[in-house]
Amino acid sequence: MRPYLFAALALSLCAADWPHWRGPARDGSSPESSGWDGKRWLADKPRWTADVGEGCTSPLAAGGGLFTLGWSKGKDVVVRLDPATGKPVWTAAYDAPKFGRHHVGDVGFYGGPTATPETADGLLFTLGADGALNARRQDTGKPVWGFNLYERYKMTRRPKVGAGGKQRDYGYTCAPLAHGGSLLVEVGGDEGAVMAFDARTGKKLWGSAFKGHAGHAGAMALITVGEIACVAVLTLRDLVVIRLDKGNEGKTLASTPWATEFANNIAGPAVSGASLLVTSGYNIGRIARFTVSKDGMTKDWEAKHYSKACTPVIQGGHVYWAWQKVHCLDWKTGKRLWEGGGFGDPGSCIVTSDGRLIVWGGMGRLALVETARRSPGEYLELAARTRLATAHAWPHACLANRTLYLKDRLGKMTALAVKPD
Repeated sequence: MRPYLFAALALSLCAADWPHWRGPARDGSSPESSGWDGKRWLADKPRWTADVGEGCTSPLAAGGGLFTLGWSKGKDVVVRLDPATGKPVWTAAYDAPKFGRHHVGDVGFYGGPTATPETADGLLFTLGADGALNARRQDTGKPVWGFNLYERYKMTRRPKVGAGGKQRDYGYTCAPLAHGGSLLVEVGGDEGAVMAFDARTGKKLWGSAFKGHAGHAGAMALITVGEIACVAVLTLRDLVVIRLDKGNEGKTLASTPWATEFANNIAGPAVSGASLLVTSGYNIGRIARFTVSKDGMTKDWEAKHYSKACTPVIQGGHVYWAWQKVHCLDWKTGKRLWEGGGFGDPGSCIVTSDGRLIVWGGMGRLALVETARRSPGEYLELAARTRLATAHAWPHACLANRTLYLKDRLGKMTALAVKPD
């Protein structure tokens, strides 16, 4: 192999962007190593810290830039940062309320935008809590198109769900998803629970046959059933699989009821092959695996373990998530293999290429944990840092180019090298 080709291959194996919600493959896995050498994991000091505005969105890394969406002083603020220094390359802002216009409940736990941005083909897509959907150029921040979902589609307040629950409405929370030249958005309402817009122009392409209010999950998930491209979404009351293949766009392939009191379906669906994993707390209090086919959706197993906020990661025949503790289940059976640690309600997990788990949550606790690959029977924590945040760490962690970008809900962001300098 030629030396320059070997160097390029080595770089591609050790470093990667984080261009979507939950990473390059949108599944919580990373092609990068954890950097653990048996003694040390992280550089002693952060490379930098920055205030990027209040909100629960996760940072993204794409095309040499680091992108964030937050709220400050009556505006949603979109920023491209220099990943090396944390300094703004460009900033764009527009008037926006701190909460969505129909908001109700839990105002002490969140504020500002919640939907993580999306990147594709040199564009950055953002969705504010009050429905502002925008596309900008990644290199300059120049607007390409934009409009407000509430104003265009007249979405009403989410209704109370369940006899014992209290009414909740957090505005728009679900990350947009770029697919095949279109942008998929969970809009809700009579024109479709999910809509597709042309990514270059913002023109509506189709609305799903499945109607109803949008849920509160962090994101949708792509899934292929046979040869049929689909997207899975947790709406306010249902888990729905929607077709994306040409000529059948927006048709419902399968659905099953999944309604949580408080409307708190925060953890999104996770995918492995043609199987879906969903979990919620409150009145549901369970996790379930479904296999999807052209004939519908079949429940494979259900277990009395659950996550309230962290979308599970499915890797190597196991399921991981962080809620209160880190949990590990057997993917085939749902049997709990181990649990441990302490992270509170906020949490996110990244499985690295060397089979380790990076866990970010609580009020700024960061830990490196062995997966079941090396520790099949017990929780084994290799290293940890605390007090890296000033508030709840609802935003998921981002691992890109050997750096962890960690954000809390008040907008403090910290960059930490995963290998000592």
